[in-house]
Amino acid sequence: MFTGLVESTGTITQIENLGEQARYTVQLPFYAELALGDSVATNGCCLTVASLDQDTASFDILSQTLKVTSLGHLKVGSLVNLERALRPSDRLGGHFVQGHVDGTGEILDLSKHGQDHRFEVSLPESIYKYCIGKGSLAVDGISLTIAELTDNSAVFWITPHTFEHTNLADKKLGDPVNLEADLLAKYTEKLLSSKA
Repeated sequence: MFTGLVESTGTITQIENLGEQARYTVQLPFYAELALGDSVATNGCCLTVASLDQDTASFDILSQTLKVTSLGHLKVGSLVNLERALRPSDRLGGHFVQGHVDGTGEILDLSKHGQDHRFEVSLPESIYKYCIGKGSLAVDGISLTIAELTDNSAVFWITPHTFEHTNLADKKLGDPVNLEADLLAKYTEKLLSSKA
C-alpha cells in the first residue's frame, strides 16, 4: 500500500529485454534501505526488488505490466517517481494507492500559470467513471486532486513543490502516464453492483 506522495525520483540506468518481459535497473537514493522482495511504486506501479547493487535496484517487469502501463515507454535515462511501501506507523497524507495501474492516459496540457502548473490528462472511460471533482487520482504514482472533469479528461493544479520533486518537469505533451483510480470508488461500485 502507498500514499501517492512521491518520496523521490530515480533514473533508469539499464533495460534488459527478456522476451515479453524485462528487467529495469533504477538508480535511487534509498537503495541502502531496501531488501530483496521490498515493494517500490515506480511511476505508480508496484514493483518488487529483484536485485540490489551499489546505488541501484532492479525490478522484473511482467509482460502484463508492460501491456497495461506506460513502463514500456521508458528509456535509459528516464526519470521515474518512487515511493516505498507504507509502514503502519506512517501518516497517510495522500490517499490509498495500491500501485495497481488501471490504465494509461495522455498528457494534454502542462502549462505554467504563475507559480503553479495546469496539468490535464486524458481519461479512458474505464477510469473516468471513478472520478469526481475534488476526488483523488494517482497519476504516475502522484496522489492528485481533480480540480475539474471535462468530458474525457481530468485537470489538476500542480504546486511548485510537486512539480520540482516529481518527474513532471521532464514530461511533454502526448506522453503516456499511469492512472490508478480511487480504491474506495472501485469497492463502492462493486458493492452496489452486487446488490442489483
